[in-house]
Amino acid sequence: MGGKPCIRGLRVTVGTVLRLMAEGVGRERILVAYPYLEPEDLDAALAYAAWRLEEREEDMTCASLT
Repeated sequence: MGGKPCIRGLRVTVGTVLRLMAEGVGRERILVAYPYLEPEDLDAALAYAAWRLEEREEDMTCASLT
């Protein structure tokens, strides 16, 4: 999937699930559209998104390497 984070190694990206949820598609409808997903997978996608928002990135180009 081009290096994008996937749910449990399936060919469904976290971004796909989050986009559907953001568009107002209900959890039940997502689970019907992707029957191999479980309710916990949707929770995990949200948790991953929250974690990514909290993650800090450091600029290493100016860091001292001594």
